[in-house]
Amino acid sequence: YEPKWSSLDTRPLPKWYDEAKVGIFIHWGVFSVPSFETEWFWDRWQQGNKDFVKFMDENYRPGFTYADFAPQFTAEFYDPNQWADIFQAAGANHFAITSVSSVTDGLNGPGIYINRHTPCIEVNFSYHLLINYNLIGSHMPAGFLVKAQTKSRKKRFVYSWRSLLYILLLPCTSDITTPDTYWKSKEFLAWLYNDSPVKDTIVVNDRWGIGDTCNHGDIYTCQDRYNPGVVQKHKWENCMTLDRGSWGFNRKATLDTYLKLTDLTTLLAETVSCGGNLLMNVGPTHDGRILPIFEERLRQFGDWMKVNGEAIYGSKPWTHQNDTITPAVWYTSQKSGSETTVYAMLLKWPEADVLHLGAATPSPHTTVSLLGYHGNNFKWAKSSTGMQVQIPAIPFNKMPCDAAWVLKLTALSS
Repeated sequence: YEPKWSSLDTRPLPKWYDEAKVGIFIHWGVFSVPSFETEWFWDRWQQGNKDFVKFMDENYRPGFTYADFAPQFTAEFYDPNQWADIFQAAGANHFAITSVSSVTDGLNGPGIYINRHTPCIEVNFSYHLLINYNLIGSHMPAGFLVKAQTKSRKKRFVYSWRSLLYILLLPCTSDITTPDTYWKSKEFLAWLYNDSPVKDTIVVNDRWGIGDTCNHGDIYTCQDRYNPGVVQKHKWENCMTLDRGSWGFNRKATLDTYLKLTDLTTLLAETVSCGGNLLMNVGPTHDGRILPIFEERLRQFGDWMKVNGEAIYGSKPWTHQNDTITPAVWYTSQKSGSETTVYAMLLKWPEADVLHLGAATPSPHTTVSLLGYHGNNFKWAKSSTGMQVQIPAIPFNKMPCDAAWVLKLTALSS
């Protein structure tokens, strides 16, 4: 591959990523120490946001700097085995951690501290490791982007950051790297695709520079919580966080701040139906703990995946993504030979005993079953607008899951 987008964009997406569908993202850094409202703590404080200035004035001595938080980033309870167990229980196939981010460090100590631990996570989490590495952030030298700055200083700084990226990638052979901004990126990608230890499995996103987002890269992220609702021509990712307000740990979060299982399964259905992957973020504490509420949500999600995973892992978008009559139904499909199985994900359990599906046309050989349910197949009837599925009365303790129930439809005529 040549260091130009016309060449780099021809690289096929590694198969593992499209099949994985679900990953975990971690925002963990010095901002986890103050853990006040957002991982953008440093930026907000520097910009003079009154809430952040007041927080610092009331709780820290005069002259306290962001770097002074670093010794408190202790990670004494960090347990990679526990993290790996939680992430695997969630049904995730890849794991991402911020090594250097525009909102994380820029401080040698904390940055190295986290990097020193990521191999431990990789060893214990036997799938794919992702690394988030931002090249521009609030930790840059003052005036770095000012045009008047000397070319020699800028060149030295660029060389330093590119060297760190190579060093970071080589020892841990990570599978995804996600820089946020342009810094001779195409030259680095050419090496990554041609000669790196992970050239056949590496996946990169679209955050390489101005104009690249949603235009270049193996996967498009476009923006945080990207959820277009329709199939995209290019592989994409919905990167979202279980805490609605912050990507890092936030001590001010309240119960209604956290997404529930129904929220997560809805996002999953909408995302995978349209050909995307879901990357779920949690923010550990400064001492290395993943809060019980995060663990609970992830394990609930994993229990759902154990029942309904065949509708998700390795699936492809169907001819319809959302039902034409019942909007709370989203579709995926799996193909085996000449046969296509369609999965209808019901975000709401039908209130009536008949479910109308406008996108599905049955054949005489069609079967309808509920994933995880051990009773009989559901009866159905063809209609002028699609098909009507008879919903039996199922005792509560026989229901296979608590959210987003999945009907398996075989031998449809369309």
